Amino acid sequence: MPILVTLIVLSLGVYLFYKIKSVRTRMPMEKKWISGKSSIALGAFVALFGINQLFLFHTTITYIIAAVFIFVGLFSIWGGYKMYKFYLPHAIEEANQKG
Repeated sequence: MPILVTLIVLSLGVYLFYKIKSVRTRMPMEKKWISGKSSIALGAFVALFGINQLFLFHTTITYIIAAVFIFVGLFSIWGGYKMYKFYLPHAIEEANQKG
């Protein structure tokens, strides 16, 4: 599945981009907002990796581990989305106060 491999590499790249951007920013609300976006990308990476394993190997252990990866990835996407939505208005307010 070359499309899954491409999505896995892309989500890892997006995660690294947002993690570096989060470290470099000085505003605390913007840092948490960007951290939410990086959490979404990391969750996508883990979930896609679990889905990819389902196509590569066909054993019971693989199915269990892939299910755990998919669950953890989806939970991370959900938590990152909630963090993103919560801190977005705070980050906008912080940017307006600074500028």
